[in-house]
Amino acid sequence: MKKKGRQLDIFSMSFLDVVSCGFGAIILLLVLSKISEPLVIEEMQEDLGGVVAHLEEQLHEIRGESVMLNRELEAKQQQLAEIKEKLALLAGDLSAVQGQYQAARTEGEAQKLIEKEMLAAKQQLSEEMQRLLVSYRRPHEDAIIGGVPVDSEYIIFVIDTSGSMQQYAWPLVRKKMEEILAVHPRVKGIQVLNDMGDYMFSQYAGRWIPDSPGRRRSIVARLGSWAPFSNSSPEEGVTRAIQRFYGKDKRISLYVFGDDFSKGSIHEVVTTVARKNRGRTAEDKRVRIHTIGFPVLFRQPGASANVARFAALMRKLAEENNGSFVGLNSL
Repeated sequence: MKKKGRQLDIFSMSFLDVVSCGFGAIILLLVLSKISEPLVIEEMQEDLGGVVAHLEEQLHEIRGESVMLNRELEAKQQQLAEIKEKLALLAGDLSAVQGQYQAARTEGEAQKLIEKEMLAAKQQLSEEMQRLLVSYRRPHEDAIIGGVPVDSEYIIFVIDTSGSMQQYAWPLVRKKMEEILAVHPRVKGIQVLNDMGDYMFSQYAGRWIPDSPGRRRSIVARLGSWAPFSNSSPEEGVTRAIQRFYGKDKRISLYVFGDDFSKGSIHEVVTTVARKNRGRTAEDKRVRIHTIGFPVLFRQPGASANVARFAALMRKLAEENNGSFVGLNSL
């Protein structure tokens, strides 16, 4: 007899219990994950906040270091510019010294050649000429040329740079400067100021310009475009030159160029210059002052009074300071 087969019910209570437990576990896991999520996010925010604060602090430090480095760079650049300027001045001085050396060398060779030729000429002299040569004496080196002593080792020009001088007398000013330099063939130092005491070459302010043919050419060339402010009174330029360049061991001649003295007191200018230029005694003068008058005012109608005042001032300055006054009568 066949046994009846047993039926299997897949939706039995046991199966439902298992399924319910599985769903419950999944739901529990979801609930637990949702509870812990805000804590994780909060911890991440705190960590990120700390990182951001640290990075901002580093940024501030880097910016501070950048400012300091920029300041140091600017200081170094300024020092570099100053060094370059000094190098340029030194290069100019070196060029001048080389020029002086070359000129001295050439001059020395020429002098040797002249001496050699003179020696040969002396050997050919007759007995009578040799007898006359023994009694020959060279002129004293402190000779006077055109009424102006040229015995100085240093020369200073104080030039009126006013509009009237620039407009009417400047070519003659340049010519007279060349003539004065020519009668002083070799000096130890030169300087050029205007009547206000402003220097022609600012790089040589307060010190002597070394004498050389190249420097003389530079002075004459610079005169063509040199036009600082002027009040047409030589007092400032003369007193500054005396105060700055006087030395007990130096023989200095000062040449004043001008054309007008319409304002101020002649007596005051003369007295001030005399006080600044006085040596150990009233007769002893620190600097010899020569004055040169340019006849610009003769072109101006009704300027005879100013002509007389200017001439009186120039003559008095030269007379009281062991110099000479030269009044030019034509431009």
